[in-house]
Amino acid sequence: MIKKIKPWLSAFRLRTLPLSVSGIIIGSCFAHYNGKFDGYIMTFAIVLTIALQILSNLANDYGDGIRGTDNNNRIGPERAIQSGAITPEEMFEGIKMNILVVIVLTVGLVFTSFGSKYFLYAMLFFLLSGFSVYAAINYTVGSSPYGYRGLGDVFVFIFFGILSVVGSYFLFTKSVDHHVWLPAISLGLLSMGVLNLNNMRDIESDKLSGKETLAVKLGKHKAKTYHLTLIVLAIVVAIVFSILYFSNLWNFLFYISFIPLVIHINKVRKATNPIDFDPQLKVLALSTFLFSILLGVGYIL
Repeated sequence: MIKKIKPWLSAFRLRTLPLSVSGIIIGSCFAHYNGKFDGYIMTFAIVLTIALQILSNLANDYGDGIRGTDNNNRIGPERAIQSGAITPEEMFEGIKMNILVVIVLTVGLVFTSFGSKYFLYAMLFFLLSGFSVYAAINYTVGSSPYGYRGLGDVFVFIFFGILSVVGSYFLFTKSVDHHVWLPAISLGLLSMGVLNLNNMRDIESDKLSGKETLAVKLGKHKAKTYHLTLIVLAIVVAIVFSILYFSNLWNFLFYISFIPLVIHINKVRKATNPIDFDPQLKVLALSTFLFSILLGVGYIL
């Protein structure tokens, strides 16, 4: 039994979890800023988001594993099915169990946030949760997975940026306010950068496997230009936000996160080999997490 724990933890890809909850942190902090914070809602939202991210990671392992996309040509960490540590059948059962966990957490979150008072809002979030499950699975699973058609970036922007920030803020406030949109856009762009960096690393193996990510479609040079544009644009949007919605000097606290982001830009700009992108994945993901924490805290202090 113990021998199986390590492969499953590896399949969960724990290093992706901080990025997944970044939007919840921003949405929760802005709800606190407006006097609408609820610790139970935040806890449910974070745990549900983690469950959805793990579902996405398991489905990604399953989809790429059975298609043969994960092979010896791939540069990144060895996946569970690829290594043989977990069989496709076991992974499929794990996915089904994870979906049940998501359903239970969704019911808990919706009840905690809306109770019986906001029936239409509750139905809306049930639909959004269902759509999230669909998106998590169909990135690499199904007859025509959108991750194989270069649409992953769009879904990441929607789910990690807009829905994560605006949606979590709505859970607290029951409203959509204009001041959360620019942070949502900035976070969405940074999250797209993480995905694109992953795809640039795997560009050769994905091309051989028929996985047409946006990086594959663009090619090495244009994919790098696209990546740098995403990060720079995210920084610019965040700076514009801090100027438009300035209330005190603490609002600029998140500028600290620009230091590792600028270093990251320089590293990617100088990279010449796909393997050079792998260590930058962790850097960008953690820098985005830091950005979210400092941005949120800067409007609470």
